[in-house]
Amino acid sequence: MNYWLVKSEADCYSIDDLKKDKKTHWDGVRNYQARNFMREMKKGDLVFFYHSNQDPIGIAGVAKVITESYPDHTAWDKKDQHFDPKSTKEKPLWDMVDVAFVKKFKEVIPLSELKKQTGLKDMKILQRGTRLSVTPVIKKEFEIIEKIAK
Repeated sequence: MNYWLVKSEADCYSIDDLKKDKKTHWDGVRNYQARNFMREMKKGDLVFFYHSNQDPIGIAGVAKVITESYPDHTAWDKKDQHFDPKSTKEKPLWDMVDVAFVKKFKEVIPLSELKKQTGLKDMKILQRGTRLSVTPVIKKEFEIIEKIAK
């Protein structure tokens, strides 16, 4: 099993939205490195759901990958905010995965708290300049964050 972190602005799609919907497709990723990480996701992998652009910024809960990557159809929809004219059905550039709700933490674990944890110093989300919406998380990091959440 692998572990991941996905970011979403809470006012666009939050952990509460996922809890209500039970599952969703994770679309709109338009960065090649983040897309490549998504292509590595396997069914059953666990995913931290990270709220960006809110107060506090941080990890709000856990989801699970329920389908592996497949072409992101929003790239072909001219009316969608994630439309990309370079991506076609014949040669798709972008992928998405489906995720299901696992749990919401009692409180968001703030970015400031994550930064205090020495065991998380190498975590991608804490690296300067990392703005990727999908990043890998190692098992030790996942376990530390799960312990903080309790």
